Amino acid sequence: MQLFWEKWTKGIKLILCDGDNKEEVGGIRETKQGYNAWAKTFGYDPGRAVKGLDSLEEGREFVESFQPWDLYDLGRGLVVEPEVRESSN
Repeated sequence: MQLFWEKWTKGIKLILCDGDNKEEVGGIRETKQGYNAWAKTFGYDPGRAVKGLDSLEEGREFVESFQPWDLYDLGRGLVVEPEVRESSN
């Protein structure tokens, strides 16, 4: 299992990957008003999304604080890779 940030056209996404299977568990999008960040949840939890952050790093800290990868049994205990990867698409 791997846990890493990956670039996409509007920002970065937090990816949980097990070989060919990739699951997006969070992300950060750059907007005119700042950065919007979200962490995946099963259910309704508006506290897991925020708008208007000042930096990408602040967004990463927000998403990682929820440890959304723990929603998946195989993701428990993983550590996020520090470097942002290029998109594999």
